[in-house]
Amino acid sequence: MRHLILGAAFALLLPVAAQAEGDAAAGEKAFAPCKACHNFEKNGVGPTLKGVVGSKAGEGADGYAFSDALKKSGITWDEANLKEWLTDPKKKVPGTKMVFPGIKDPKKVDDIIAYLKTKS
Repeated sequence: MRHLILGAAFALLLPVAAQAEGDAAAGEKAFAPCKACHNFEKNGVGPTLKGVVGSKAGEGADGYAFSDALKKSGITWDEANLKEWLTDPKKKVPGTKMVFPGIKDPKKVDDIIAYLKTKS
């Protein structure tokens, strides 16, 4: 009986767990507005995002002038921090130079993070 209950619970939770992961292909499309400032080859208006997942905020992107707020934030760009940042950059790091208001659709945020992982 215990195995049956655990199996049923697992079956119910599986779709929720699957939704937590983003779709990199969809993320590439959702990343389109970000291309105005970011790419994966060189710095532009914003820093290159190549290798951003797992990196320290305000570091890397040789030659890019990060804001003092971002450099002093102590953030490592893991999934949780990227989710907060992509949702509302100014709330996550007050004083950031990034003027983008954020992405309110959690699915798009997950998809963009999945896409960024393919570039890291």
